[in-house]
Amino acid sequence: MIVRARIVVTMDGPPIENGAVVVEGNRIVNVGTLAEVKAHNSNEIVDLGEQALLPGLINAHCHLDYTCLRGKIQQQESFTDWIRAINAAKATLSPSDYVKSIAAGFAEAQRFGTTSIVNYEAFPELIARTPAPIRTWWLAELIDVRNANRAGEVVDLAMNSLNAIENGGLAPHAPFTASPDLYRRCAEVARRGNFVLSTHLAESREEMSMFRDGSGPLYDFLKEIGRDMNDCGGVTPLAAFLKSVGAPGGRALPPEWIVAHLNELTESDFDLLARSTTKFHIVHSPCSHKYFGHSPFSLERLRAFGFNICLGTDSLASNDHLSLFAEMRELRQNYPALSPETVVEMVTVNAARALDRQTLLGRIKQGFRADMIALRFEGKGEVLEEIIAFDKTMPWVMIDGHARSET
Repeated sequence: MIVRARIVVTMDGPPIENGAVVVEGNRIVNVGTLAEVKAHNSNEIVDLGEQALLPGLINAHCHLDYTCLRGKIQQQESFTDWIRAINAAKATLSPSDYVKSIAAGFAEAQRFGTTSIVNYEAFPELIARTPAPIRTWWLAELIDVRNANRAGEVVDLAMNSLNAIENGGLAPHAPFTASPDLYRRCAEVARRGNFVLSTHLAESREEMSMFRDGSGPLYDFLKEIGRDMNDCGGVTPLAAFLKSVGAPGGRALPPEWIVAHLNELTESDFDLLARSTTKFHIVHSPCSHKYFGHSPFSLERLRAFGFNICLGTDSLASNDHLSLFAEMRELRQNYPALSPETVVEMVTVNAARALDRQTLLGRIKQGFRADMIALRFEGKGEVLEEIIAFDKTMPWVMIDGHARSET
C-alpha cells in the first residue's frame, strides 16, 4: 500500500510535500515524494488528500484506570487531600468499572492520535481482561506502604500478569509509597526480563517537605496509616530514590528508569543531576501540572543537562482530556521559546527512546513500524505549528499497518 498526503512529517528530516509512504504488513518500507515512490512501487495508492501525515503519538505517562473519574475529583487544597479524595473515589469502583474505564481511555487516546501508550496499571490482574487497541506498555504500579517486608510477594503477583504480555514493566509508585526493597526487587526483575522501569518522583511540595523536613500534610498522612517514617528528614525525594536503586550520590543515574514529574528539586539535586554521566528519562504532564499548581517545571535546565524529556497526559483524575496535542499546546504556552520541532519530538522521537524503541517508533522511516496519523492541513503557516494547533479528533489512524478512518 502507498499512503499519500499533502505533506509527510517524518521527524527524520524536513517535511515532504506531496509525500508518500509505502507500507508492507506492519512496516514502512519506503518514504519520499509520490513521484519517487511510484517510480519503484506499483501498489494501490491510498490518497489522504489535503492532510498532514506524521508518526503516531506516544503518551509516556497515563493512568487509564481513572478515566471514569473525569470531573469527579474536586479541586483540593493540597496534594495530600487529593490523594485522600482519589482513594475515596476508588473505594466505590469495582473491577468491571475499571475495565470499562480503561477501555474508554484507550478509545479517547486513539481518537486524539495516540498510537502507543504507557499505562500505569494499579490492578495488574485486569490486564488479561482488557484488550488494548493501541500499542501499550502495561506498567504494574506497585505499592507496599501497608505491606512492610512483603516486597517480593508484591512483585511476584505483578509478574503473574506481566509475563503473558509483549510490552510490560514495573512501576514502584513513589518513594513515599514504595519501600527501598520494592525498588530493588523491581529493578532486579526488570533487568532480567528486559521490562520497562518507572516511578513517580518529586511530584509535589508536600513530598519535598516530607523527605527533607520530616513534616507536612503528606508526612502526617503516611505516618497515620502506619508507614515507617525513619527515612524522612535531611534528604530530598530524588536522593531517596537514588539510594533505593543503588545510585547514591548520583555518580551514575540509572538510565533504564522513566521518571514521571520531577517538579520539586533543590540546588543540591541540580548539582547531582548535572554531574552524572548517565541520565534517566523524564516525563512531564503539563496540564496535570497546571491542575495541581506545582512549582514551575525546570524544563530548560533539565534539557541543558542532557535529559530526554517526554510528555504524558497523566490521568483524568487531574486532567480533562487524553490529548497529547493539548499537552503540546500547554507546554508551548509555558515555554514559548521552544521550537515546534522540539515539542513534537517529545511525543514521538523522545518517547520512543525512553521505551528503547527508537529504531522502531517515533519516525516515519524505512524499517519502522507503520504507526501513523493524519490530520487536516491547510498550509497557512509553519507546518509543525499548525500540527500542534490541531484540536479535533484524528480523521485517519494507522497502527501496526492497520488503518482506521473517521467518516
